[in-house]
Amino acid sequence: MPKVRRSKKPPPDGWELIEPTLEELEQKMREAETEPHEGKRKVESLWPIFKIHHQKSRYIYDLYYRRKAISKELYEHCLNENIADKNLIAKWKKQGYESLCCLRCIQTRDTNFGTSCICRVPKAKLEEGKIVECIHCGCRGCSG
Repeated sequence: MPKVRRSKKPPPDGWELIEPTLEELEQKMREAETEPHEGKRKVESLWPIFKIHHQKSRYIYDLYYRRKAISKELYEHCLNENIADKNLIAKWKKQGYESLCCLRCIQTRDTNFGTSCICRVPKAKLEEGKIVECIHCGCRGCSG
């Protein structure tokens, strides 16, 4: 099994603690990329990739900010090696975006009316019984 991509620089201390989980997520990503997409809509075939990308970034974010289990050097190494999405993590640190699913859901240029995605609307403001699914990443509500 190939290792998680790394630069020539050796990783900081603590890498061996997070490496198995990152390799597992990388394997899931490869499986999602090679999964057949017959019978799915064009956008539906990308949803598993967005989900795994979110999981990987959330894993690094939680280790550093919530559990404080990794060092700043290891955290920055993961961001510089693009193991975690630094732009998504930057949004998670802002109030109101703590559970954001992907960056496409807040980009207004991707929607018809220049607004954010439907998954950003609080469930209390939606019709009861209506199932909402984001067309970008398949999220069912990340507004909180």
